[in-house]
Amino acid sequence: MDKKFTFEDIFIQNEKRIHYHIHKLGIRDPHREYFVEGIYALWTAYKKFEPNKGPMSTYFNYTIRNRLIDMIRKEEREREKKARMLDEAVIKFDSGNRNVRKNLLIQDEWNGEMDMKVMLKEVWDKLPSLLTANQMKWVIGFCLEGLTVQELSEREGVSEDAVKSWGREARNKMRRLVR
Repeated sequence: MDKKFTFEDIFIQNEKRIHYHIHKLGIRDPHREYFVEGIYALWTAYKKFEPNKGPMSTYFNYTIRNRLIDMIRKEEREREKKARMLDEAVIKFDSGNRNVRKNLLIQDEWNGEMDMKVMLKEVWDKLPSLLTANQMKWVIGFCLEGLTVQELSEREGVSEDAVKSWGREARNKMRRLVR
């Protein structure tokens, strides 16, 4: 290809094209990560473009859009992986054995999965600001102390339905926090 324009010229002409695709795909980009990826896609398309295969603008659109979609998919896979790891940790934590729970809370290293421990600590630190006082009572009583709904309702002097409601709402809020 006879490159009559520099990449800077191409970028100036096509910067809005990147913004268009970010907007069209409904991407929130506060840190401009997707915009940078769009610039890289534009540069790649500029380098690989062959004029006998079609218009340059079509190739730019195709390359930018698909690169942004790939980035969305990659981030979604990462989110799903973290959610699976957290779900596995919750299952392991909620095995029913109180001694195992205490050991997991005290342990310095959690089977070498320091990322999981850090993520759980971050979630735990955010809980008091996320949950109501009653929902925190449910988390501590039901999840950590291993009390039944009946035992927790008797201790707090409320109905079992109230305790179940605390748990339902707490689980929903924690799921949203993790996802």
